[in-house]
Amino acid sequence: MNEIFKEGSGYKALFLSLLLSAIGFGLYKGVIDNYLAQAAMMGEMDRGVAEFFRELPGLLLIFVLAICYTFTAERMYKIGMVIMFIGMTMQAVIPADKALVIAVIFIYSMGEHIQLGMKNTLSLEYSKPGFGGRALGYQNSTYQIGNLVGYLVVIAAFTIFAGRALFRPTFIAAAVCMGLAMLVSFNMKGQSQTDKSKSRFYFRKKFRKFYLLEVFYGARKQVFFTFGPYVLILFYGADAAVISLLFAISAICCFIFSPMIGKLIDRIGYKPVMIADTLILVIVCFFYGFAHHIFPMHVAFIVCCVNYVLDSVISLASMATNVYVQDISDSPEEMRATISTGISVNHLITIFIALLGGWIWKALGIETLFIVSAVLGLCNSAYAATIRTKRA
Repeated sequence: MNEIFKEGSGYKALFLSLLLSAIGFGLYKGVIDNYLAQAAMMGEMDRGVAEFFRELPGLLLIFVLAICYTFTAERMYKIGMVIMFIGMTMQAVIPADKALVIAVIFIYSMGEHIQLGMKNTLSLEYSKPGFGGRALGYQNSTYQIGNLVGYLVVIAAFTIFAGRALFRPTFIAAAVCMGLAMLVSFNMKGQSQTDKSKSRFYFRKKFRKFYLLEVFYGARKQVFFTFGPYVLILFYGADAAVISLLFAISAICCFIFSPMIGKLIDRIGYKPVMIADTLILVIVCFFYGFAHHIFPMHVAFIVCCVNYVLDSVISLASMATNVYVQDISDSPEEMRATISTGISVNHLITIFIALLGGWIWKALGIETLFIVSAVLGLCNSAYAATIRTKRA
């Protein structure tokens, strides 16, 4: 770690905070899909609506960051942690009413999206020159370890206490983890420099390819993130323990492969990684959408689980776009502003994919839903191929 990060930077506090918040998110993510389906009684369209409001903060983020443009990245990260703690605490106490659940999902997601851009920019800023990909790789691995711990706790709890109502205790435990992560984040003493003459509402012509890549990536990612687990729950009948086991396996694989992919980005460049990522996605989407036509249901379920894990691994290649931004940025501030703007551009499409995806599934079937995801992936690869790099 000392080889990758600058001495005296705030990376230790950042990584500990990320680890604790990741444990909380692992607990939360391990049960939230089953909670929405079984406790809040949300169907395909309801899930799309919930996801619309979960992704809406990503679009609003560009305005939040524009207002807070004088704040350092560390300060914005801390603000995100406070909002995440509030949202998770509310999730632990509210009843399973659809409207209330969606409102709390929105609050938690606002903090999560504020933190999302900051943890990437801080990891890059704290890294030494030429180690950006590896810094993001270690950051992802740290987060995956935390997620894994949360998933394993859910698996154990729902296996040992099968049949008991464990959703609320799980949310309480997640809120405690978020509270600890928030307290640790207050110890981040770094003061990343900001250019107070600029806001984070930042569009520049040289980043136009990055913005469009974020649109393609956001659209294809949304299908798997929202509907991947829901297909397993509603279509194949998976319970919370099975879903958490799947997430745990994904976390282990991402922990193992994240530094490797980060190193690969540094070694061969971000462009080949971005192209290969979405070409593999086509295969994943095909089997996820059509496995039940090819195999018996119990085999199709296993095939879909394997493909969900594979999608999680290839999604790590999204680190390449952040390294691409770092490569063409003129300053750390420009990099931070562009990555944060990219998150909002990403969500400009994902909020509509969330609603449209629910309708496509209900009206046209899961086959069509994953065909759309595959087509978006191909568009992403084709556009990534047009990028000119310094290595070229």
